[in-house]
Amino acid sequence: MSRTILGRRVEEETLDHLREEDPRAIRSRRDLRRINRVMGNASILDSLLQDSLKHPPKRIAELGAGDGSLLLGIARRRARSWPGVALTLVDRQDLFDATARADFADCGWTATAAVMDVFDWLEHEAHRHYDAIVANLFVHHFEADALRRLFRGIARITECFVACEPRRAQVAQLGSYLVGALGANAVTRRDAVLSVRAGFRDRELSACWPDDGEWRLSEGDARLFSHTFTAVRRERRG
Repeated sequence: MSRTILGRRVEEETLDHLREEDPRAIRSRRDLRRINRVMGNASILDSLLQDSLKHPPKRIAELGAGDGSLLLGIARRRARSWPGVALTLVDRQDLFDATARADFADCGWTATAAVMDVFDWLEHEAHRHYDAIVANLFVHHFEADALRRLFRGIARITECFVACEPRRAQVAQLGSYLVGALGANAVTRRDAVLSVRAGFRDRELSACWPDDGEWRLSEGDARLFSHTFTAVRRERRG
């Protein structure tokens, strides 16, 4: 196994620095929707939420949500069993449009965008509480110290956190070099490789979560290319 796979390495991805209206960014976001479908990330997150939530959720937030398309897939699956969810989509770019808002409304969900940096949002949202917070292909952007800070902020305001991230393994590395076969542009081809290098294995995410005894943690591989993490607050006794 190569040293690149063994050692986690976080590098800046191209898409993060392109303006939202840049044609390369628009194409890359379309690529990412296709890659999410191939990886089955919406199904993975849906299963994690189903297994983790004690009751139908009323408030959910997604970090690094983009245009909201991934959570829309979950909303369509859970429209009947999870009615009336208030969803907050957190992203630094303003990608959530009226069409997507109407699509969520058709599911009986109310979706709003929070266009800001995730750490600013966590500070702003400190007085609110969420049944679940979701992240998809997001937390691998952070070095360990920033990841610990991110997790401390999340733990303050939720009962459940689920994440689906790149798996740092040879099979995922091979897959990252083959995204061009899906028609991905140069931005996506580069970023896919960097994402796997910054991905996770073993219990690296659990090691960054606040160790205060209040949480049940679960971490492992999902399908061919994904690594998942779940933190569920333990029921308080007395």
